[in-house]
Amino acid sequence: MSNIIEISHLVKNFGEVKAVQDLSFRVKEGELFAFLGINGAGKSTTINILCGQLKKDGGAVRIGGMELERNIDKIKGSLGVVFQNSVLDPTLSVKDNLQIRAALYGITGKRFQERLGELAELLKFEDLLGRTVEKLSGGQRRRIDIARALLNRPKLLILDEPTTGLDPQTRNTLWNVIENLRKRENMTVFLTTHYMEEAADADYVIILDSGKIAASGTPLELKNTYTGDFITIYGAEDNEIEKLGVKYEAERKLFRIAVPDTAAATQLILKYPEVFRDYEITKGKMDDVFLAVTGKKLKNAEN
Repeated sequence: MSNIIEISHLVKNFGEVKAVQDLSFRVKEGELFAFLGINGAGKSTTINILCGQLKKDGGAVRIGGMELERNIDKIKGSLGVVFQNSVLDPTLSVKDNLQIRAALYGITGKRFQERLGELAELLKFEDLLGRTVEKLSGGQRRRIDIARALLNRPKLLILDEPTTGLDPQTRNTLWNVIENLRKRENMTVFLTTHYMEEAADADYVIILDSGKIAASGTPLELKNTYTGDFITIYGAEDNEIEKLGVKYEAERKLFRIAVPDTAAATQLILKYPEVFRDYEITKGKMDDVFLAVTGKKLKNAEN
């Protein structure tokens, strides 16, 4: 599997603020790549450089095997970008917004009508085509933002916090569409998000802190490195849990115990089988990973 993004020793400063510091990573074709960090970590700066909206101060960026600054127009034609804030014209209809954007890619006439029909069916906005964007709900507007980014059948889709503020049903719909496209067309998805359950489904994760990579790996690798396992015990008494000699949290009719790994959980269960009559073992979550790596809660960061 070849790399679609190759970043080497990327540097970007704003005066004395070192937004991106010696950043190097690779993104493979067709994967879901999660790029995480609180506000100010360097995520948006990196994305703006990838999109050609911001010039780097140092390092190298290659997309699709091409050097970014020398091939910016060609590279832009292979990108789709969903920014944090909608870039749709609120006074125009949904169809007009998409038609204007499609024309920039040379998609006009019958080709546009066909692509519009495909996306309208895929993202379920057939009944919204004549409505002005300012009259859409947040979830409806986000569907059109994503349709706009998909008009040119991008090889690389950049999603900058695409589901912030959306209800769970709309988030689920959008992710089903993106995942289907990713698998069907081998589209690469470069994601920033404040929802750690979205990052948990990624093929690879990078966590930024102050413009530097603080941790990287698959979700499972990160969980194994930065969090332990948790044993939830049901139907036990306080005195039974206390004899285990470990710290625990009590919640109504259950107890939650943190252990370093599955091996430690197994040892505890074998030593006190009478306590573990009804239990389950779970891995730590990506929220736990993020907090362990940065010491900060991502979900509390402002958009």
